[in-house]
Amino acid sequence: MKTSREDRVDLFDRWAETYDRSVGADSFPLAGYDDILDTIVRLAEIEPDHCSLDVGIGTGALAERIAASGCALWGIDFSEEMLKRARAKLPAARLLRANLLESWPEGLPNRFDRVVSAYVFHEFADGVKVRLIEDLAGRVALDGRIVIGDVAFPDARALDECRRAWRTAWDEAEHYWTAESMQRVLEDAGFAVKYEQVSFCGGVFSLQRVAVS
Repeated sequence: MKTSREDRVDLFDRWAETYDRSVGADSFPLAGYDDILDTIVRLAEIEPDHCSLDVGIGTGALAERIAASGCALWGIDFSEEMLKRARAKLPAARLLRANLLESWPEGLPNRFDRVVSAYVFHEFADGVKVRLIEDLAGRVALDGRIVIGDVAFPDARALDECRRAWRTAWDEAEHYWTAESMQRVLEDAGFAVKYEQVSFCGGVFSLQRVAVS
């Protein structure tokens, strides 16, 4: 019998072929998809001399925007089929298969100037989100930044309203963000946090470690 992890890998392997065509609809949960990616790029402020990591690179939609800066680009994903499509778009990028809940892949650099991610962290419970972000922060330069775009709501009320309005599309197994609560949790974990709501169901977090005196 397959584990849930194997089921998720199979799902994304199958989705890879049609993913780029399926993200344009202005409906839950991907409403504002392109605006989310553009906001990630704007908030990341990536320079040509930066080394950047795209976590959950998928087919490379966000990474193509990041690569336009001329930076050194790395990407990780757990779906080999997604990575195949990203490699075709981004031959200069260094892409590795990895499961975020396991150890980091061999060969991944120890330091990045920027870490970005789009539509990945809602797969994980809030406590796991924080642990993963803390792990990523350990690979980010002191003046670096982590920028995450995802299915997110300003507060629990907005989340509940969306759940009712989109009940047929809502996935109770997902862990969608609420900025009001997660901002406090991340600040308590030692991050300076900025949040922008981009669409009715999507937002972007920009995170930097607070220097300890």
